[in-house]
Amino acid sequence: MIPARTEYVRADSAEQALQLLAQHGEEARLLAGGQSLIPLLKLRLAAPSVLIDIGRISELRYIRLDGDEVAVGALARDHDLETSAMLHTEVPLLAYVAAQVGDPQVRARGTIGGTLAHGDAASDLPTAVLALGGTMVISGPGGTRTVAATEFFKGTFSTAIEPDEMLVEVRLPRLAGYGWGYQKFTRRANDWPIAAVAAVDGRVALANAAETVIRARATEEAIAAGASISDAAQVADREATPAADMHGSITYHRHLIRVLTERALHAAAG
Repeated sequence: MIPARTEYVRADSAEQALQLLAQHGEEARLLAGGQSLIPLLKLRLAAPSVLIDIGRISELRYIRLDGDEVAVGALARDHDLETSAMLHTEVPLLAYVAAQVGDPQVRARGTIGGTLAHGDAASDLPTAVLALGGTMVISGPGGTRTVAATEFFKGTFSTAIEPDEMLVEVRLPRLAGYGWGYQKFTRRANDWPIAAVAAVDGRVALANAAETVIRARATEEAIAAGASISDAAQVADREATPAADMHGSITYHRHLIRVLTERALHAAAG
């Protein structure tokens, strides 16, 4: 299909982007790498009256150390994460997961901020950021605020970002030397995961297990209580609400969550 007619404007700074959002209101959408938004436009599942292109705002494309955290600009591309020597040392889970996103063409354009703001329950990077205990930095007319990953994802394609706000940074704890694991199951290598599990530092996050990415709290509590990996993985689907689909039944999806959780936990344990 052909996208609906829309006005296009380009912002050259984060400040200008916020001004344009305030000017155009809820009818505007931010365009970063376009890997999530452009398909929606083509299918007319999204039809904003104004597209605000923020893809060239260089001030939001960085990866740097800040005390005991790593700060990642919202416009850092998947390829930047995948190839960052700093991330491979300080937050290796994120670097690994970024390398699993789509294909090289997608990773060359897709941004971490765009992926997180899109809020897809079947997306790799939101799962990793949730497992890592990340924090989102959001800017708006009232200034800057921070939202923990556990409070950021609200529902199906819904996040804590208000219509006049934009995600500007992701902050992650430095976890050099910590064990981690990421397991996902797909039909083809560059497909969205049918299920995926990220595990690090006692936290376990699930993709495509509910209306948004979620933490497997029952598994985390079992691990903290000294349960074996096998026993902890058996309750990984307790908070999940999978739906039957073309890939399998609810029973199948729950089984897949448990299997992938056990594999991710074994990888994290070394």
